[in-house]
Amino acid sequence: MNKHTEIRVWDPFVRVFHWGLAAAFFIAYLSGDAWLDLHTLAGYTALGLILARLPWGVIGTRHARFSDFVRPPRVALAYVRDLFLGRAKRHLGHNPAGGLMILALLVTLPLVALSGMALLGAEEGAGPLAGLMAGSPHWLAEGIEGLHEFLANLVLLMVGVHVLGVLVESLLHRENLIRAMFTGAKPARDDDEQDRPGPLHLN
Repeated sequence: MNKHTEIRVWDPFVRVFHWGLAAAFFIAYLSGDAWLDLHTLAGYTALGLILARLPWGVIGTRHARFSDFVRPPRVALAYVRDLFLGRAKRHLGHNPAGGLMILALLVTLPLVALSGMALLGAEEGAGPLAGLMAGSPHWLAEGIEGLHEFLANLVLLMVGVHVLGVLVESLLHRENLIRAMFTGAKPARDDDEQDRPGPLHLN
């Protein structure tokens, strides 16, 4: 291992996106109906961050690109198995399981935001979907509210799984992954050149 050398892995946009999205989600989750304006603003912020992340996943720096970390589910599951058996390979960027979690969050969080906008339009007559949802029957508003809460709790569960994976991987590879997402750098190791993604096969 090159103990005194670090490799720049996460660019500033990825780091701002990561922590900004985490903050926006938890502010929205904790504010709920009690602080509706704050809840709504946090939801819009989360959606805006995701919309900005999508093109960066195509044109961004190496480890920010989807092509660097998107792998088939079977590869991600194999990585999780190896991780808990203590033999998972170290990845400079997102590992296959982390990549799958990112995709899941990029799908689920916009659904949380859209259901929240629909609920805001139905109950408050406000937001971008107010015109569409105006005059919605009570049963529909209740159904949307139930969906919104379910999706938000699902994201919370996914975040818990993500944090657990980060902690286990940090212990296995003896590196502080949380710190790396703040600084953008990871310790250089002799086998880092092996961490080059091969062709992306989705079958």
